[in-house]
Amino acid sequence: FSPSVLGTREHWDAAYERELQTFQDIGDTGEIWFGEESMVRIIRWLEKHKVPLDSSVLDIGTGNGVLLVELAKSGYVNLTGIDYSPSAIQLSEKIREKEGMSNIKLKVEDFLAPSAELSGFDICIDKGTFDAISLDPGDAVGKRKLYVGSLGRVLKPEGFFLITSCNWTKEELLNEFREGFEILEELPTPKFCFGGRIGNSVTALVFQRK
Repeated sequence: FSPSVLGTREHWDAAYERELQTFQDIGDTGEIWFGEESMVRIIRWLEKHKVPLDSSVLDIGTGNGVLLVELAKSGYVNLTGIDYSPSAIQLSEKIREKEGMSNIKLKVEDFLAPSAELSGFDICIDKGTFDAISLDPGDAVGKRKLYVGSLGRVLKPEGFFLITSCNWTKEELLNEFREGFEILEELPTPKFCFGGRIGNSVTALVFQRK
């Protein structure tokens, strides 16, 4: 990938500072990455596989935290969101308060250097965070390796990892997560047609930690 400001912390700090101001001004929660259907897809998978409602869930790069709010509305009670942008966590805290979801835990954390207490999760979810890391102008390859290592530390053995990406194909993601993880399922995503070829603009996969 070409390096991009989308891979920098400065970009996301500025973006979430704007969204935080907008929320305070007019109550708009901001952008939902990959749209509403991406959250529905995740929740449907959890429900279909009868994942217990008290399973510990980590949202990696939670942003505005709206996915966690939707999980809480679906009955999940052990929810944690992390983001390396303090403005993102401030925004998600305000949205959590507005929605009355006091049981959602939110922390400023860099997933590439997680604190010791960030461990033992049954489920980890990523909507676009691995994508952003992949665009980091400073050593994206090294940071992707750090990401996979962190995932192996925070996710329990046999825990599930649900990733949604617009930058990576299924085959590429299988290669990125080949050490320590195995593919369980590819989730259906919107398809597009161009020049007679059908493809997916978004890839959504479920891995299980070995």
